[in-house]
Amino acid sequence: PESSRSSMYATDVARMIEAPIIHVNGDDPEAVVRVARLAFEFRQAFNKDVVIDLICYRRRGHNEGDNPEFTNPQMYTLIDKKRSVRKL
Repeated sequence: PESSRSSMYATDVARMIEAPIIHVNGDDPEAVVRVARLAFEFRQAFNKDVVIDLICYRRRGHNEGDNPEFTNPQMYTLIDKKRSVRKL
């Protein structure tokens, strides 16, 4: 994985253009909306790019036809114990 990309974090690209980076938890929909509004207001006020780093996961893997428990059983045991965002 280290040689698969030129930097450790996806947001490192934003550092090159000196854009502000806002990290937000995808399990908190209200926070996601607040961050989106904040980024929009920043963009409108300063005419500069903003990067939102939405930290989340696909609950059932890359494809609905795949069973991700075969490839990563420990992670999906933890995910199955978490309540879905709709139920939070």
